[in-house]
Amino acid sequence: MTIRKLLFVLLLAGAVVALCQSPARAQTFAASGTTTLSVTVGPEASISINTSTSTLATTGNLFNNDFTGTTNFTYKMRTSKASGTGTVGVQVTSDFSPGSGPSVASPPSTGDTLSYTCTVTAPGTGCSGSQAASTSTATPVATFGADAHSAKAGNTGALSWDLTNDPKYGTGTYTATVTFTISAT
Repeated sequence: MTIRKLLFVLLLAGAVVALCQSPARAQTFAASGTTTLSVTVGPEASISINTSTSTLATTGNLFNNDFTGTTNFTYKMRTSKASGTGTVGVQVTSDFSPGSGPSVASPPSTGDTLSYTCTVTAPGTGCSGSQAASTSTATPVATFGADAHSAKAGNTGALSWDLTNDPKYGTGTYTATVTFTISAT
């Protein structure tokens, strides 16, 4: 090997060793060290429906009473400090079936309704008065203002349902699906 080639190989080997050593020299070791943790907490909301089947029943058999029942739920909520808001809504997403009984979208008689009243523990405010259920849009259950915070385990609410007891309903069992939605800003 020529001296020129030998010098080139030695220079190349020295550069590789220097490159391998340079990151180790950049590290500083000590008996302790620190880091900074950063977290961004934003608005958030979730809901759990505690009554998987809400049975509507009437007392007596003289058409004196409507069909009534209750759906219980638990919610968790956090809204923004200055201008945050939150809502819980409910919508009949699948009307009563089969078709010879009650109907939210096309009741067999004028005045037939499925309605509800709400109770919600703070920080939510429940709906005001009786609300008519809808198949086309979510109707109000609860509202929340700025800087609202539920308990870690959640807070509770309930819908008390009222379905008109119409003699035109055919006998049988009818089911409908109701969907709850929750949001926070």
